[in-house]
Amino acid sequence: MIDILFLGVGVFALAIGVWRAIRARRTGAGAGVAVSLIALGAAFCFLSNRAQLLESELYPSLGRLLSNLATMVAAYGIGLTVAEISGTRDRGRRTRLAALGVALTVLVVTFFSTSGLPRGIGVFDELYRTHPTLVVYVFTYTVYLGFAVLDIAVVAAVTVRVSGGALRAGLALLLLASAVAVAYLGGKVVATLRAVQADHPVKALCSGPFSTLPCALDVGFPAVSVLLIVLGLTIPSVPGLVAARRDARTLRLLRPLRAHLTRRFPEIVRIDTGGRSRRERLLTAMSETNDGLILAGVTPQLPAVAAARLVRDLRDEPGEEEPPAADGEPFAADVARLRAIARAYREQAATDEEPSRAQ
Repeated sequence: MIDILFLGVGVFALAIGVWRAIRARRTGAGAGVAVSLIALGAAFCFLSNRAQLLESELYPSLGRLLSNLATMVAAYGIGLTVAEISGTRDRGRRTRLAALGVALTVLVVTFFSTSGLPRGIGVFDELYRTHPTLVVYVFTYTVYLGFAVLDIAVVAAVTVRVSGGALRAGLALLLLASAVAVAYLGGKVVATLRAVQADHPVKALCSGPFSTLPCALDVGFPAVSVLLIVLGLTIPSVPGLVAARRDARTLRLLRPLRAHLTRRFPEIVRIDTGGRSRRERLLTAMSETNDGLILAGVTPQLPAVAAARLVRDLRDEPGEEEPPAADGEPFAADVARLRAIARAYREQAATDEEPSRAQ
C-alpha cells in the first residue's frame, strides 16, 4: 500500500513536472514550477520501498539520502515560485540559495560519515542514540524544510488576500499543504527525540500510510502534502490553458478567411509574422484580417453572413503563395466578430463547392 501511494504520487508529480517543463520551454515561463514538481516526484520514487531495496545495493540507505536531497531542492523551487507570484522573487534570493547549499552539504557529509547504515529500507530510529551524525542529519533536514515551508506559507498567505480566481485557489491549497507539512515535520522531531532518549529504540515500521498516528505523520502526511502542492501549482495555469485552446481554435477558423484576404490585398501582410506565443501570433492574424476586411468594404455594423458573402465575391488573385499562418491577446468583441465572419465564410465556401462537385 505504501509503495502504491509513494509511486503513484511520485509518477503524478513527475508527469505534471515534465508537462510544465515542455510548456516552459515553449512559452519561456514556469521553469521553476517544473523543476519543483520533478524534484518532488523523484523524491517519492526514490523513497518507495522497492526503489530503496534497489538503491541499497549501491550504498546502504542511499534512497533515503536521495529522497531527502530532492525534497529540499523541491522546497527551494516552490519557495522561489511562490515568491515570484507575489512579486518578491529577488528578496532574499541569495540567502535562500546559500541556505540550500549549506543544508545539502551537511546532509551529504553526515550521511557518508555514518557507519553501519541499514540496507534495504532507510529507517534510522535505532541508530539516533548511538550515531550523533544522524541526529545532525535529521536536525538539518527538518530545520531547513521547516523554514522553507514557513516561508512558503507566509508569502502565500499575504498573496492570497489580494489574488482571485484560480490563483487564489492554488495559493489556498499551498497554504493547506504547508500546514500538513508542518505536522509532518513536528511528528519527525518528536519521533527523533523519543528515539534518542529511548534505552532500546526499535525500528518504526508501518503496515499502511495511515495505520497509526506516527505512520500517518511520517508517511501519509508527506504524500498528502505533495498532492496538495502539485494541485496548488497546477490550478493557476488552467485558465491560461483554456485561453490557449480557444486561441488555437480561433486561428484555425481564421485561416481560410485570412488567406483569401491576403491574396487579394497582399499589402496587409505584416513583415513580422508574430511572436513566439500563440497569443502574439493570433494578434497578428487578427490585425491582418481586420485590415483586409476594411479594404474589402466590410463595416463593423455589417452582419457576419453579409460580410462573409462580400469577401467571397471579391476576385481572388491566383498564383500568390498563401502567407504563413499567424496567431494573441485579442479583445473579446473583436475575436467574436472575426470568428463569426470566418465561420460564415467557411460555410459559404463549402456551399459554393457542392454544386461544382455535383457537376
